[in-house]
Amino acid sequence: MSNDAAIIQARGLIRTFGDNTAVDGISLTVAKGEIYGLVGPDGAGKTTTLRMLAGILDPSSGSIRVAGYALPEQRGAVKEQLAYMSQRFGLYLDLSVEENILFYSDLYGVARKGRDEVINRLLDFSNMRPFRKRLAANLSGGMKQKLQLVCALIHTPAVLLLDEPTNGVDPVSRRDFWRILYRLLQEGVTILVSTAYLDEAERCSRVGLMNQGRIIAEGPPEELRRSMSSRILSIRSPKAREVSRVLARELDPDCNVNVYGDKVHVVCGDPAAAAAQAAALLQQAGVVADEFKEIEPGLEDIFVSTLGPAKPAAAMGFELDEANGGGIAIGPAGKWAVEVQGLTRCFGDFTAVDNISFQVPKGEIFGFLGPNGAGKSTTIRMLCGLLAPTAGNGRVAGCDILTQTEQIKGSIGYMSQKFSLYEDLSVGENISFYGGIYGLGGPRLGERKTWALTMAGLNGRENSPARLLAGGWKQRLALACAILHKPPIVFLDEPTSGVDPLSRRRFWDLIYDMAGQGVTVFVTTHYMEEAEYCDRVALIYRGRMIALGTPHQLKMGLVHEAILDVRCARPQDVIDELAGLPGIRDAALFGAGLHVKVDQATAAQARIRALFSRKQMEDFAIVQITPSMEDVFVSLIEKEDAKDI
Repeated sequence: MSNDAAIIQARGLIRTFGDNTAVDGISLTVAKGEIYGLVGPDGAGKTTTLRMLAGILDPSSGSIRVAGYALPEQRGAVKEQLAYMSQRFGLYLDLSVEENILFYSDLYGVARKGRDEVINRLLDFSNMRPFRKRLAANLSGGMKQKLQLVCALIHTPAVLLLDEPTNGVDPVSRRDFWRILYRLLQEGVTILVSTAYLDEAERCSRVGLMNQGRIIAEGPPEELRRSMSSRILSIRSPKAREVSRVLARELDPDCNVNVYGDKVHVVCGDPAAAAAQAAALLQQAGVVADEFKEIEPGLEDIFVSTLGPAKPAAAMGFELDEANGGGIAIGPAGKWAVEVQGLTRCFGDFTAVDNISFQVPKGEIFGFLGPNGAGKSTTIRMLCGLLAPTAGNGRVAGCDILTQTEQIKGSIGYMSQKFSLYEDLSVGENISFYGGIYGLGGPRLGERKTWALTMAGLNGRENSPARLLAGGWKQRLALACAILHKPPIVFLDEPTSGVDPLSRRRFWDLIYDMAGQGVTVFVTTHYMEEAEYCDRVALIYRGRMIALGTPHQLKMGLVHEAILDVRCARPQDVIDELAGLPGIRDAALFGAGLHVKVDQATAAQARIRALFSRKQMEDFAIVQITPSMEDVFVSLIEKEDAKDI
């Protein structure tokens, strides 16, 4: 790309904080109308890079030009051409949606003449018009993200910088968000986005993989995939974690084994030989696998292979503490760790949780899914004794959630959705503080503190302030503090939100280790592949439970339409035409391609091929697939919404 074509250009960019080099000499260019994805592990330097490109942070050395302006010298002038959406909400929670937009209109100096027309267009653009009078504090996470984007776009920038904009956002809201981004691209807006979702990075024109402050690989997603010298064997199984453990232990040591939802990817040189060896090992171990096939690597395969697998948490020695709940009888005959009947919570006229009932046995990993604002966190807060129900009853660790809240708090670990540590305290001080809350002291606290630092990967950082940790390290530290006392039940509210794939693997290794010791794990997540790792999954929507079962049961029994996986160049350009074909219920972006929901697979494939032929598109693939958990999630939400029409 010539320098003349670059609307964003950085050369030799360095940023240091004391002795720490956060960004180490990176160079990148982004063309007008391009969407560039920046990915990398937590602490790689992505946010620091975006803050320098936005003119918020001065580089220690190097040069930056954005929309023709040199930074930081011309940061005042570039504001007219630039919008930046940070990880932390820049909204005023005590203002309404409309008031926030008007405030940012004044801030950017948007002329009053014609302003209403622009605001109405953006509200329709983002499907936020019905909520214009609602306080920002009362919006779900996904709606807050969309409102922040609307505020950033009020002055129609030439360049849009987005720092992990879909963190903590459910799949339905993520799809809406990307539809908005593609519309902006069609209007000529240049977008640079950092993301923890590798399926989102697949949709970018080009991708830069950052690690330790440097860009170590860059190019279009298809180029990066071709650069991988190894090949990928995919093994599908309802017991993917068991498959992974067997193969990691017994398969040829040259093979690398990673879990992706209900599939296991084996990185190897010869997929046919690896498949034969894997099939024999799994048969010998009595573990069922129903599909072995070679596939093209995805960006997450590239990410994991390039940066290396995470250290398994199973080697970190979590053992249930018999003195603090490990030997208690949980529920009738010790069967239920959590049991609720008719649980309801109202806030004024609003019903956040509406008459839900379920049971969770001891040692189960129970997934609790739902869109933003569905009632997941409210349910968890009631189960943890932090919020009184309006109606209904239940027991947690054998204790009544209405009358024995203090006993519950001593028998559980709780990791909240928001970072719950004290940012002004050091890593070690946070651990000691939480140890004191849980009654740990002396040698026992010292032993648990050593374990926590190892589990969180923070050895040597005991004296670092918590606020300086990258997102993944903060999350691991928060989890370590929540389970210092080795509780029999752990509630994890979106523990991996915004965490890179390697850190997420580390989290789930620990979760499986805890469950193997008899710990009950109650977890909410927006990563649909993580729902595959749960023993059972419940889906809550508008406060009501609308589905409950194993991931396999939900995928096989709740999506009655056929799902086609469609791969083609620039799928965003054909999505609307596909959705309008007869017999097609829906078409949505899914990774680098599309998932198309159809009434009848054969007829739909013929219509799609005919459409591609008319558009003279030759390089495409159409395959009928088993529904993913994301397909199940979206399908159930759409069916619930259809009841109100």
